[in-house]
Amino acid sequence: MKMSFRWFGDSDPVSLAYIRQIPGMHGIVSAIYDVPVGEVWPTDRILDLKAKVESHGLALDVIESVPVHEDIKLGKPSRDKLIANYQQTIRNLGKADIKVICYNFMPVFDWTRTSLAKVLPDGSTTLTFSTREIEAVDVSKGISLPGWDSSYKPEELKALLDEYSKIDAEKLWQHLGYFLQAIVPVAEESGIRMAIHPDDPPRPIFGLPRIVKNRDDLERLLRIVDSPANGLTLCSGSLGAGPENNVEALVREFGGQGRIHFAHLRNVKVNAAGDFEETAHKSDCGSLDMAAIVKAYHDVGFEGYVRPDHGRMIWGEKGRPGYGLYDRALGAVYLNGLWEAVSKFAPARG
Repeated sequence: MKMSFRWFGDSDPVSLAYIRQIPGMHGIVSAIYDVPVGEVWPTDRILDLKAKVESHGLALDVIESVPVHEDIKLGKPSRDKLIANYQQTIRNLGKADIKVICYNFMPVFDWTRTSLAKVLPDGSTTLTFSTREIEAVDVSKGISLPGWDSSYKPEELKALLDEYSKIDAEKLWQHLGYFLQAIVPVAEESGIRMAIHPDDPPRPIFGLPRIVKNRDDLERLLRIVDSPANGLTLCSGSLGAGPENNVEALVREFGGQGRIHFAHLRNVKVNAAGDFEETAHKSDCGSLDMAAIVKAYHDVGFEGYVRPDHGRMIWGEKGRPGYGLYDRALGAVYLNGLWEAVSKFAPARG
């Protein structure tokens, strides 16, 4: 298990120098954030990012994310040119010896929360999702939820939602299949493993289809192109927000097949309605048994990349919600501690 930490570039208030000081830290997960979606990532920019990370004694093996243009998800005529650009970006990342590309196929936005700073009993703040608040939103009057309306002007968002009103789940599956059949062979040639991130939260929202939300969806996705280069980012927090999902079982099934290439590890407290709040990583802080999940990764011989996912904001830290230094650092050390204990006291393999 190779511990990593997400970093948002030079504008990130969490510095590479600080990340390096976290015990057991192998590498950085990052991206080039100022290239417009759909355009090719230049090789020199990739190499510059890699050199910057490596200058701090850290590896850059995982890119999160290379965004998928909405025209590809919608299946519009422009998708072939956009997919060709995506293929070239994969080739350029391969030239820089990148190992894994995380991406998602969620329509419009890649995550949804109804609060970015709910105050918990201990005084920390966290990200939360309320089904009731989501269902109360009148989409025809616009969407004004955290993380939803920051990327599009209101009229652009309305037009995009109108286009998606014609796309049901099966049509979105067809578009995902078209995309995978085009990019996976290029990833194979480039020595890269694609790792799709599940829907967050794992259910349809505002009439938008969500198709990577449970065990059956993961199996279907992997069957589209049966290649080690077509794999998963198994996010315990995203999948764990679905009460029907058993994250430990998912790790054992798909990790046992060698199809998990990247793991996001975080805990969530979930109720029967599917409402959730993000918690500290420790098992008894939320609904997920993080010790059992880490043991499952160990038991299947996982040697890939993990990162502590979203953290609370603690100790007065200000910054990007979910991506402060302190709680994610605590999470990384906790997860490494679980891994060390499992590794040292597990029975010797065969």
